Amino acid sequence: MRVALHTRVRADRIEAYEAAHRDVPEELTRAIRAAGATSWTIWRSGTDLFHLLECENYPRLLAELEALPVNVAWQARMAELLDVVHDYSQEGTDAGLPVVWELP
Repeated sequence: MRVALHTRVRADRIEAYEAAHRDVPEELTRAIRAAGATSWTIWRSGTDLFHLLECENYPRLLAELEALPVNVAWQARMAELLDVVHDYSQEGTDAGLPVVWELP
């Protein structure tokens, strides 16, 4: 499945966010792959971040990563840099962007 996400980096933390992503812990990338992800790309436009994630099952991926110490540490680090939580809306529902159109 493909999941598109929209998040925002704090305007005063863009450089720190990009620096963090130049050094994502290898243990975390291995865990993301083991949880079923085959790719994950993040684009930035100003403070807006757009993610495209390909995985077997997104809710399962989140569940498998949730309690891993390396992910807990990474999420704490990201919480200092982001304006919004990356996986869920403020209401707690799945925040994947709805598909509007696909090239047939």
